[in-house]
Amino acid sequence: MHIKKYTIAALILIIIVGWYVFAFITKESMSIEFFGITLPSLSIAILAVIPMIILYIASVLHMSFYSILGALKLRKHEKDYEKIVDAIVDAYLGKENRSNSFKTEKYKLLGFLVDNATIFPADGLNSVVDNKKINNVLALINGVKNGDVVDLRKYSLPSSNALVIQNERNRYKKGTISAEDILNGNTKYHISLRKEVYVDFVKKAPLYLIEKYKDAISKEALFEILSRINADANTLVVSNDSLISLFKDLKLTTDDYIQASKKLSKSMLPEQRIKLFETLSNENENVVDAYLFTLFDLEMLAPAKEILDISQPGEYAHFKAYSSLRECGKYFDINLFI
Repeated sequence: MHIKKYTIAALILIIIVGWYVFAFITKESMSIEFFGITLPSLSIAILAVIPMIILYIASVLHMSFYSILGALKLRKHEKDYEKIVDAIVDAYLGKENRSNSFKTEKYKLLGFLVDNATIFPADGLNSVVDNKKINNVLALINGVKNGDVVDLRKYSLPSSNALVIQNERNRYKKGTISAEDILNGNTKYHISLRKEVYVDFVKKAPLYLIEKYKDAISKEALFEILSRINADANTLVVSNDSLISLFKDLKLTTDDYIQASKKLSKSMLPEQRIKLFETLSNENENVVDAYLFTLFDLEMLAPAKEILDISQPGEYAHFKAYSSLRECGKYFDINLFI
């Protein structure tokens, strides 16, 4: 019951009782002695309603107390509702290390699940969600997915965040930032994005800039560089020392080195190519296969046989088979043996 309505009803009842006693029962007055003190004489009608007034005051205090408790409990639920909305927003944005504090038991469970979940909103979800904060985030996410550039600064997302990376990728594709801008921003842009744009950058960049930003090198970028050596377009002249430095910045497999030798077979001078893989093989055993491939590919059979002769019985079996066939006068493509 609302206190205002209760007060009006109580006052009406008190007035009616007081009037009834005064009008129909007695108009007399009497005095009351309280703890030895004689109080002023009061109408019996007033004395009759005093207990009702005391009961009204006590009941109002009682209702006010529980009303305050209810308001505080409701406030906790409202705050937890706001926090769960924030938790959903953080989950949509892909924030890491999420840990929201909830006051009510039901929201504690729901909040814990949301904080430890990865949530990807479905397309068109913002049209059915009646929450401005969530709708704003959904609009940003959809914009990034559609290739637009949006403002994510107010969410304080790190450069490693997937949305931030895609948003910066959108800026790069739209031409608002260049590859060199991204490569210059070591701390501003995530390494995955820097590696991605470096692949495009090395297709035309001069050697000194390629070496300047080589911390973003990848296998794909290296092969782009190799394809430019002595090429007809965007020609790149690179010394073996520079190439060795680029190779050392990557963890390549034996097959990667062989593929690199194949790439260089189209443009690099044979002497430089042999020297390159000889130097690399002296420092890395994974390159020996590529060095042997290079020698056989260039018909340098004697140096290749010298390496095979000092190798262990189980090593380089496919190259030994190829060498034996060549000694017997059989001619096969070396690519069939790798």
